Amino acid sequence: MTNNQASFPFSDIELARRLEHTEARANAEFVEARAKVLPESGAEWIEVAGAYAMFDGVASPCTQTFGLGVFEPVTAAVLDEIEAFFKRHCAPVFHEISPLADASLLTLLHERGYHPIELTSVMYQPIGRDFQLPTPRNAQIQVRLIREDEHKLWAQTAVKGWSELNEFADSMLDLLQVSAARATGLSFLAELNGQAIATGGLFIHDGVALMAGASTIPEGRKQGAQLALFESRLRYAVAQGCDLAMIGALPGSASQRNAERQGFRIAYTRIKWGLAQERRD
Repeated sequence: MTNNQASFPFSDIELARRLEHTEARANAEFVEARAKVLPESGAEWIEVAGAYAMFDGVASPCTQTFGLGVFEPVTAAVLDEIEAFFKRHCAPVFHEISPLADASLLTLLHERGYHPIELTSVMYQPIGRDFQLPTPRNAQIQVRLIREDEHKLWAQTAVKGWSELNEFADSMLDLLQVSAARATGLSFLAELNGQAIATGGLFIHDGVALMAGASTIPEGRKQGAQLALFESRLRYAVAQGCDLAMIGALPGSASQRNAERQGFRIAYTRIKWGLAQERRD
């Protein structure tokens, strides 16, 4: 057992509030960046009963809520207000729900015609000055924060890493360039022999370091680029005073396994709920 494993906080409502609020703030800042870059997009977010409801476009993965039921009990009036927000934007209604949310929320969702559509493992790990990953990194890979003029390079590298999703390439490039332009978002680039081969993002809020945006180009894989990005981002977060790191992954995925290999644990599995089309109308 490593030093940081011994100090894992319990997976309780207080932990859930820290994790959910961090992810909510990260997505809200993305929406704000979209609104600044593309005012005509109509991107905006609101806070209702502690939850963040965000609109970033009808097909955007950011168009949903975070933290519903974690900060305050949810009433029918709360859901009415949130659903009206999405309806005003002609957008589908989605909620990412922690199992630590107020139990009454499940009854409300069922009564209003919601159905589960997606699962996410929310993972966490305490970090401190003595933090050390269990696997040594490749010393040949250099990791750095991107410069102001490298938003497009970072986005192009990330998209190339997700080349298996060619049909989404254009929308992903747009999404990632907005992500790189966020006010407090941090975009890291991994280089091998001076060539960009992998990307990673970091968002810091309330002492929590949210890690996202992991992508490695096909020819750069299996050389330890993501491990180097893991370590560099976490060390940066520690230097900024963070005591906790988090990451979201598809249950049972390679991303989850890689995070577990580096000492992350599952805090809880979140369910994404969607409102049936006939109920939205």
